[in-house]
Amino acid sequence: MKKTASFLICALYLNVAMAQKTTITVAAFPAVDDIVKASLQVWQKKNPNVEVKVVGREYADHHTAMTTALATSTGLPDVMTLEYGYLGRFAQSGGLEDLDKAPYSVGKHATKMVAYAMAQGRSPNHGQVAIPTDIGPGAMFYRNDLLAKAKVNESELTQSWDSFIQSGQKIKQSTGAYLVAHARDVKDIVIRTGIPEGQGVYFDAQGNSVVDTSPRFKRGFEVAQKIRTQGLDAKINPWSNEWGESLKRGTVSVQMMGAWLGGHLQNWLAPNTSGLWRSTALPERVATSWGGTFYAIPKNAVNKALAWDLIQHLTLNSQQQQMAFEKFNAFPALIEAQNGDFFNQPVAFLGGQKARLDWKATAMQIKPTMVFKNDSVAEEIVNAELDLVLNKNKPIDQALKDAHRLVQRRASR
Repeated sequence: MKKTASFLICALYLNVAMAQKTTITVAAFPAVDDIVKASLQVWQKKNPNVEVKVVGREYADHHTAMTTALATSTGLPDVMTLEYGYLGRFAQSGGLEDLDKAPYSVGKHATKMVAYAMAQGRSPNHGQVAIPTDIGPGAMFYRNDLLAKAKVNESELTQSWDSFIQSGQKIKQSTGAYLVAHARDVKDIVIRTGIPEGQGVYFDAQGNSVVDTSPRFKRGFEVAQKIRTQGLDAKINPWSNEWGESLKRGTVSVQMMGAWLGGHLQNWLAPNTSGLWRSTALPERVATSWGGTFYAIPKNAVNKALAWDLIQHLTLNSQQQQMAFEKFNAFPALIEAQNGDFFNQPVAFLGGQKARLDWKATAMQIKPTMVFKNDSVAEEIVNAELDLVLNKNKPIDQALKDAHRLVQRRASR
């Protein structure tokens, strides 16, 4: 009887403990889902009665699911992961918590984070709706072996866009390799150069299109057209199988993206090319960002206090931020995490270069720009018009006028 009674008492306590256990959900995409999982071993020591369910979906599927969840208030996670390219759309939806307000009061942590990334997570109408966890300082990765064969110096790539194109001519003549995968990549950088404070890439502070009024776009189209006319781009879209093969085989000599590309090249895109790549600043030493990851809390989330506690662990804990960089190439948005010894170590894949210090310097030079809900739509329209310029010889001035009209029409809906 005593054993039976003891068993019943233990079972009762177990049931009570299980009943008190809380489950929170984190919705993420690769490889953020792996970063969150790797962080839980430490976080759950302080929160033993919390189970964290990480729901991972492919990049596009994740953002589609989150759009639906916010619109219908069903299937909402407690922690929502957002990539920079989608941030404007979500930031102005009105469906995310303002982290400036109590009990979050994220403003007291603002100076701990890279300034431009914090600005990206802010909505003019809804406050600080997202906090950055990793950033993508822009970098130019190039094949050092191809440059050596063509007798081109790194400084020739970075000096100016004209010098960049001239370098591409030498490389192609000497090696047969293209300068870039797609001329669109160059346009993407030029239009992000010299954006006035308070404006975005495609819109001014009032949400009006600047596609036809800002000289950034005309210059971007002109440089891209020159590259295409001279046969210096391979006409390959990023992330395609053909693109991956070009990086492995050295048929493309330069790829401009976020600093995180170095890890992708090393780990899965072109691991057999170790020692052949180098990293440097973008042409004209442009300091711009390329992607980044943010965490947000939906207004209708169930466990907001626990969600915020976990987000703080993921974003404001220096050791956690450093782990994410060392294991998953997630460049830390937390400034303190950029001071670790890992940044001073040579990168073997990049020929022993101390590239992380250069990426850190670029990150601190990037100026804040605003994001808007129609950024992704504007990008599609501008790219479509650029394709007409590159493939059908459409006049640039007309292409920009048409793009401006379409962007303005979509933004005013």
